Amino acid sequence: MANLPESLFFSDPRPSSSSFGAGPSTSGANTYKTSDHDQGDPSRAKILHLILDLNDYRTRERALYLLDKSRGSIREDLPLLLWNSFGTIYSLLKEILDVYRLISAQNLTQRASNRVCCALALFQCVASHRDTRMRFIKARIPSYLFPLLNIENKERPYEHLRLTSLGVIGSLVKAGDAEAVSYLLENEIFIYCLRCMEVGGELSKTVATYIVQRIIINEEGLRYCCAFAQRFYTLSRALGNMLECRAELPGKRLLKYIIYCYLRLSHNPRARDGLRTCLPASLRDPDIINLLRDDPTTVGFLQQLLYNVSMGHQYTVI
Repeated sequence: MANLPESLFFSDPRPSSSSFGAGPSTSGANTYKTSDHDQGDPSRAKILHLILDLNDYRTRERALYLLDKSRGSIREDLPLLLWNSFGTIYSLLKEILDVYRLISAQNLTQRASNRVCCALALFQCVASHRDTRMRFIKARIPSYLFPLLNIENKERPYEHLRLTSLGVIGSLVKAGDAEAVSYLLENEIFIYCLRCMEVGGELSKTVATYIVQRIIINEEGLRYCCAFAQRFYTLSRALGNMLECRAELPGKRLLKYIIYCYLRLSHNPRARDGLRTCLPASLRDPDIINLLRDDPTTVGFLQQLLYNVSMGHQYTVI
């Protein structure tokens, strides 16, 4: 597991002369130090310095912001540096633990939301990397994100938090690892995705539906959804509500994911029978076809779905 302190729940030191006399760079024998090689690589030296700054509460907010801001252009080994540096994963977890109190008190400010979202964005780096993804899962760190997916408040700071948390889970399922899917199913990820589909904004709905799609592509995920009628109808109803309980059609990406989720469900005989009675009528609306006119692949998925349901058996377009 990552280099964590013995307990995740000891108090994070706040600025004081006694707490930070030595500064973060002297804490822990395993802390990265700037080597002679790093001196010739300013970008690496800068990253290592920012990672060290995450361990100091006085400099953490700035380090979070700068690391998040430059994620797209900095080194590919950032996830490894984050995972293997002493105390860094704890420092990021502490940001998430601290925000629970603000959520519970309905007192989340935009600044606090931005700060924890920067920490979540660094977790997304770790979740995306092939060499740290399974370590991240085996450490059960995604479990700390589930309360952030269960919030009902629709205000902007909460929506930002919801969307960024979904991004971390989306990175876990993107690679299609069966172990990642099993972990998420064991922790009832569908409950949290369905909540985001219900209360989230357009982007949160889209990412939550994408996560569901990636999970049910996996045979274990499809079996899970179709094992009990209540699970199937709950998911089908959530997908249908995003189509029919709104004044306008969903965006193209969200619509694409909804259609593929229904299509994947139609591959299960029991679910296919259920779809005969609960498939939204709006999927046959000409406006849907018109919205997808530039996406022949999704139009083909929709036609295949309607055929599967109407004929009562699975048909796959080659």
